[in-house]
Amino acid sequence: MFRIVTIFVLICSCLQFASLANAATDEQQNSAQPVNAVIEWNRTLLAIVRTPGAQPATIHSTRSFAILHAAIYDAVNNIDPKFTPYLVRLPDVSRSASEIAAADEAAHDVLVFLYPAFQASLDMELEQDLALLPDNERKAQGIAVGQAVAGQLLAARSADGANVTPPPYVPGTQPGDYQLTPPNFAPADFTQWPQVTPFALERADEFRPGPPPALISALYTEVFNEVKSLGSLTAQPALRNKPRSASSGRAISRTSGTRSHRLPRYNAISISRAARGYLRCWI
Repeated sequence: MFRIVTIFVLICSCLQFASLANAATDEQQNSAQPVNAVIEWNRTLLAIVRTPGAQPATIHSTRSFAILHAAIYDAVNNIDPKFTPYLVRLPDVSRSASEIAAADEAAHDVLVFLYPAFQASLDMELEQDLALLPDNERKAQGIAVGQAVAGQLLAARSADGANVTPPPYVPGTQPGDYQLTPPNFAPADFTQWPQVTPFALERADEFRPGPPPALISALYTEVFNEVKSLGSLTAQPALRNKPRSASSGRAISRTSGTRSHRLPRYNAISISRAARGYLRCWI
């Protein structure tokens, strides 16, 4: 099911997407929505995960963001199919359906499913957003698209392994084995994450880099001493602020920009890459 990864393979292509800000002219002219729906629902999810106790302790929040933005992307892309869908391809979707309504509905349905305790506030947010759109057939069609996309995506992720009980981590006894860290020596988190179905890769270790250098090698000594020098309390500020290698996230930002018409596709790609990166770090 999750072999449909072409949307993320396009990461190196020109990141353009005719999205909510480029919805049909009539919809833009008649909509009073002050904030792009992609930005709005991302802010809503940020507020939820920052609420103490809202995020399940054994499920990393990057999964929620990836599902949210994949749903928004597929909802809009089913109406204006300029790119390969991430997962959902609906039949007979009207090209005049409201992309804004589809995005709002898909985002709402995903968040209500993932965070049912927030349903009342999410329902209110959706109601307020939809009230800004003309009450016509286009809005009804967009709502139906958003509901269908969210339902299929949530069903696809329902058995992805994120909800299993994390197995205990027992630190090894050999040099180089990870040890629990002071001051609390808390148990390792998200130990089930290597088995979670990736959002884009065939398997979590598909592009895993090679092992670290041997503990007795000159290279290991060199990088170990570098880390010590950069992290030392007495390190020079210039060393502490030494530029690191550009991360994939920064690379995406530079190549894609943040213009609003690119947001659904850009967010779906970049946030799913973050989820994938967190998953891969446990392998």
